[in-house]
Formats: sequence, structure tokens, C-alpha cells
Amino acid sequence: MSAEMPKPREFTGKHMLVSILAFFTVVIGVNVTMATLAQTSWTGLVVENTYVASQQFNEEAKKGRAQAALGWKGKLTVASGEVRYSLVDSQGKPVPLRGVKVLFRHPAYEAEDEALTLAAVAGGAGSADAFAVRHTPRNGVWIVEIDADAGLASPFRDVRRVMISNGALQ
Repeated sequence: MSAEMPKPREFTGKHMLVSILAFFTVVIGVNVTMATLAQTSWTGLVVENTYVASQQFNEEAKKGRAQAALGWKGKLTVASGEVRYSLVDSQGKPVPLRGVKVLFRHPAYEAEDEALTLAAVAGGAGSADAFAVRHTPRNGVWIVEIDADAGLASPFRDVRRVMISNGALQ
């Protein structure tokens, strides 16, 4: 009886070529994917010109201290498809507003930023106690920048970081 022994498989030049091509295809594919994701995501740019921003810092800090001295508190509500904002003074009385603008900024993606102009919902004689707009922000973390015109030299500025879940402020 003669038993034929199977010929052992050899690692040939073709196998080496396929291995090298597969390796570099994976490496190049990952690099292209990462470069594309980096190009389409947040740039990291906070201000256009850091020198100019640094020169304006003291003036902005002075405005912030003057605003804090007023003792006013803003109330932001996001629920039932509506964004609402009102302002009260240090005694809890409503501050009449002329206009309110709200910017929902996504911390990582500028493309998702949403600017809103709120409309008066109560009050009379050209001013209102509260402003609102029909809008449902997407779920996630947002930086909300509110500029409320209360008749001061510059708008009352209210900036806060909020979490939206199921269309409501958490």
C-alpha cells in the first residue's frame, strides 16, 4: 500500500504580495477616514483673532461686572416645542424687554448652531415681560447665548450650558 502524502502549502511571492497590499489598503483606508472626519468636524476655532479678543477682555469683564451688579436673573424654559425667556430684577419683579435673541451653540459642531429671534408673548406699550418662539432644539448639550434688550446701553447677556432631552430642558 502506498499512501500519498499531501504536498505542504508553500508561502509564495503571491501570498506576500497579497499580504502587503491588504496591509497598506487598511492603513491608507483608516488614514483617509480619519482625515475626512477631522476635516468635517469642529475646527477648534473660538475667536477669529486672539490678539483683538485679548485687547477687548477688560472691557467685556467691566460690562459683565456692571450687569451682575443689577442682580437680574433670567429664566429660560424649553418645553412642549417652545423656547421662552423672561427676566426679573433683584426684587423678583419682571423686567420689561424690547427684544430677545437666542443662539443655541453646539459645543463641538458649528454646523448645528441655531439662532432664534423670540417674539413678545405678554405685556403692552412696546415692551413685554416674556418672549417665546416655537422651536424644539435637538437632544444633547448646548451652550445657550441670550441677548435681551432691556433698554440698557448694551443687551443683557445670559450665557449658560444646558442639556436638552426629549425636547425639554433638563
